[in-house]
Amino acid sequence: MLASVDFSAGGYSETHWKSLRYFNLYRFLIAGLLFVSALLHSSSYSILRIEQGLFHLALTSLYLLATTIALMLLHRYRRRFNLQLSAHVLTDILVMTLLMYTGGGLRSGLGTMLLVTLAGAGLVGQGRLVLFYAAVATLSVLFEELYRALSHDFEIAGFFQAGVFSAGFFAVAISARLLARRVLANEELARQRGVDLKNQMLISQRVIEEMQDGVLVLGQNGWVKQHNPRAERLLGLSGTPACMLVNYSSELAQGFAAWRVRPADDSVAVRAPLSGMQLQARFVPTESSERDVLVFLEDVGRLQEQAQQLKLAALGRLTANIAHEIRNPLSAISHAGELMLEERRGEMFERLLRIVLDNAQRLERIVSDVLELGRRDRAYRELIPLREALPLFLEEYVVKEKVAADIVRLEFSGAATLCFDRSHFHQVLWNLLGNALRHSRRVAGSVCLRVQDGPRDGVVELHVIDDGAGVSDDQREQIFEPFFTTHSRGTGLGLYIARELSEANGARLELQGNAPGAHFRITGRSDECR
Repeated sequence: MLASVDFSAGGYSETHWKSLRYFNLYRFLIAGLLFVSALLHSSSYSILRIEQGLFHLALTSLYLLATTIALMLLHRYRRRFNLQLSAHVLTDILVMTLLMYTGGGLRSGLGTMLLVTLAGAGLVGQGRLVLFYAAVATLSVLFEELYRALSHDFEIAGFFQAGVFSAGFFAVAISARLLARRVLANEELARQRGVDLKNQMLISQRVIEEMQDGVLVLGQNGWVKQHNPRAERLLGLSGTPACMLVNYSSELAQGFAAWRVRPADDSVAVRAPLSGMQLQARFVPTESSERDVLVFLEDVGRLQEQAQQLKLAALGRLTANIAHEIRNPLSAISHAGELMLEERRGEMFERLLRIVLDNAQRLERIVSDVLELGRRDRAYRELIPLREALPLFLEEYVVKEKVAADIVRLEFSGAATLCFDRSHFHQVLWNLLGNALRHSRRVAGSVCLRVQDGPRDGVVELHVIDDGAGVSDDQREQIFEPFFTTHSRGTGLGLYIARELSEANGARLELQGNAPGAHFRITGRSDECR
């Protein structure tokens, strides 16, 4: 029956009216009981005197009708809250006073009903109206007792009892009002805290959804209770319902099991089986009642890309400052060397000049390759049909590099379309073919270009395989490092540039096992250009 605080235009919320309906429901039940008691005026169960039976029946009938109308009115009329409450309380005071008079005064016990009515009004009502109701009830009881004393015998005990009831009216009204105010304050505090908690949950949910790290919520048994969209992308999930962690990643489940045995803050390196991404997982315990565990997943590739961006930015600033200063002297050295070659001063002189010119050209290639790295982010990706593009590329390559046309063989299967910047694709494939030809036996079919679909929809793989000696184990870790080369005239930037340009186009260049020679694989997508 308590009404909560509301700050709407009318000042009364749905809870106010619901409390008033409960109060009127109580009144309706009391009216019904009094009506039944009036019907049984000749019975020993009647609380009324027999000689006033007809008056009691009429009064309780009217009271029952009034409470019924009040209940029906509350369902349709939601205005003038205080007026309706005052009408209900004053009606109760009038009816109970009349029943007390005809029932023998306060000795009939009906004065207690006024205490209940005032208590209910104190819980439902507001402000000074509660004291007004108590004052009206006091005046009614005192007036009834005075009228009885004037009409019948004067009894001092009756006035004493009326005084005690009057004090009780005010005590009950004030106590109910103070209790209602305290409960209302607690209810408002709980409501405000509920609003704050809801807002905090919304903010936290938004922050988790926008996090660059994937987040999993695990139970102690390894059950994945919740994950954010970033975790779905990192693990390669697509709306996967909650299930055991081992169904997401067996390596991640093993890391979680090891962490439970020996908790530590160190990250665990895992590879997602569906997305193929290399991840770092960090397990963090919580203080929740079920002792859930948070798992933060971070893309190692993104970290490497950020480090690479910093390195490229520094390299770009360096090359921008020195490229002009290097190329001008190189051009002068090359031009002077060409002029001196024309003088024909002897075989030794020409051999030394050739060494100078070859190294000048090597420096020129290094500068060109470094400058090419600065343009890796200028990727204009398009859908390249490899069945058409690769034969044209090979025609150009064999002419410029002066190699036999049958050394490289093409193999196609699947969709054979790749989303890539065309100039970047040309540069990557040129570097890979140059590396393959340099280490192959240079016979028919020594180098194989194989195009096939990947393990997932939209994934395309381009394999470059030669029949050379392959890559030794001690060189595999260094093969993509800048300026690492095993060739006397190489710059050491070819494979490094190929991998950087592949990553700039959302692809991945990897060195596979020897088959029997070096085996490089470009893994890209065909559905990202749509």
